[in-house]
Amino acid sequence: MQLSQSMGVRMEQRQLLTPRMIQSMEILQLPLMALEERIEQELQNNPVLELREGGQETAGDGPDAIVESTVQEGRREDFSEAEKPMVVKENSDQAEDFERLAKISEYFENEDYASMTGSNFRVSSYDGERDKKLDAMNNTAARGITLSEHLLGQWAFVECTPEVRKAGEVLINNIDADGYIRTPLEQIQKDSKTPVDLESLQQAVKLVQTMEPAGVGARDLQECWLLQLDAIERDEEMAQGHDFDLERALVRDHLKDLSMNRYPQISKKLARDITDIQAAVKRIGHLHPYPGKQIGGEDAPLITPDAIVYYDEDSDKYEIEMTNDPAPNLYISGMWRKFVKEKKGDKEAREFLMNNIRNARWLIESIQQRKSTITRVIRAVVDAQREFFDKGPEHLKPLPMINVADQLGIHVATVSRAVSEKWIQTPRGVFPLRRFFSGGTTSDAGEEMSWDAVKEKLKAIIDNEDKKNPLNDDEIVDKLKEQGIELARRTVAKYRKILDIPTARQRKTF
Repeated sequence: MQLSQSMGVRMEQRQLLTPRMIQSMEILQLPLMALEERIEQELQNNPVLELREGGQETAGDGPDAIVESTVQEGRREDFSEAEKPMVVKENSDQAEDFERLAKISEYFENEDYASMTGSNFRVSSYDGERDKKLDAMNNTAARGITLSEHLLGQWAFVECTPEVRKAGEVLINNIDADGYIRTPLEQIQKDSKTPVDLESLQQAVKLVQTMEPAGVGARDLQECWLLQLDAIERDEEMAQGHDFDLERALVRDHLKDLSMNRYPQISKKLARDITDIQAAVKRIGHLHPYPGKQIGGEDAPLITPDAIVYYDEDSDKYEIEMTNDPAPNLYISGMWRKFVKEKKGDKEAREFLMNNIRNARWLIESIQQRKSTITRVIRAVVDAQREFFDKGPEHLKPLPMINVADQLGIHVATVSRAVSEKWIQTPRGVFPLRRFFSGGTTSDAGEEMSWDAVKEKLKAIIDNEDKKNPLNDDEIVDKLKEQGIELARRTVAKYRKILDIPTARQRKTF
């Protein structure tokens, strides 16, 4: 075999993603709050990028502002009112000059001066106006107390021996976020860095279980609810109306029977009327299965709609209004653009500013393109799902992303990025934009229905059933077929589980 080297020329086409395209795709996929964080980061890293307060417009600022290599001598339009030289006119009453001087003073005293100059310097206003960022920090909610901190605060006042106190601290640190001790005491003793004996841990468990919230320190749900019933019984006001013997018997011996809705069997074993058992179960339903979550816990994520969809009676259409659009308030500093155009400073400084101006322009254009793409996608969704907005969820139609992509002339991946983690506020509530994209089926009448609409119809059938004789899955299949929707029994069972609807046996009332 002979190896040789040779040179040749060939032509090929290769698709490459430029940094600008990658940035545009990243910006498009960001949810609104993440976009605001990205903009804040860019404002800190890019000295030429600035944020206009109050949505004021400035001529020449934005992505269309082109950096020119030369500037005509005597050109003054890039100067603001505060940048023009102060010239006192002779042979006049100087009223105009003093008026302009007052405007300049107000400009320097205003907080907007610091943002316009790109400096972190703040000039205190004489009229007592407060710093907005400082107010925002002061109004930010403090970190909530954790369950461990809450329990350790109570444990400090519990009377016990030093050995039990150490054991209690170890035990509290092993209580999970739900408020349970799920690790065996022997394992806690083995894993503890602080030497503790098993007897002290057992005593500590009893003391911890007397603390708030009621039910904390339990080993299982049964013990948790029994502890809560004990706490309620100690409170005379809360204990009114309770049948503690019956409630304890249900929790202690019949939790599984209750989950299977076996009221007749429970009634026979306890020799109590079904109505008494149902009333006791209703009171048990007020007990908390996860007492630890009453303290601290994670806050629900804040949802900020990217757009508001509202009905316009004049045009008989649903209109779209984008919310919190940051693009108009971003601009490139006129001072630095002028610095580059006049070729001031050394070459490295100008190249540094040119790169930052280019990056700032790309960012602003990407944000504007993001707004345009999302608006077009929402417009297509609103037009396709008109019946949903008019009549409700049962009229949601199947809408594959590929159809919207073909309609708008963009790639389906672009549609996927545009709807990712985006929310819209509609007259029927706030929904994730992705909800409106799904497959579906066709009824016997030829009407297209999304799977979400089918679920809504299934839920409506169960809501209207006779609770003393609830429908099983086969009967639900027949009910749907009467409405022109043919589904298999296993599909009905799957949707019922997704909707967290129990079986017919569990739904039956006595």
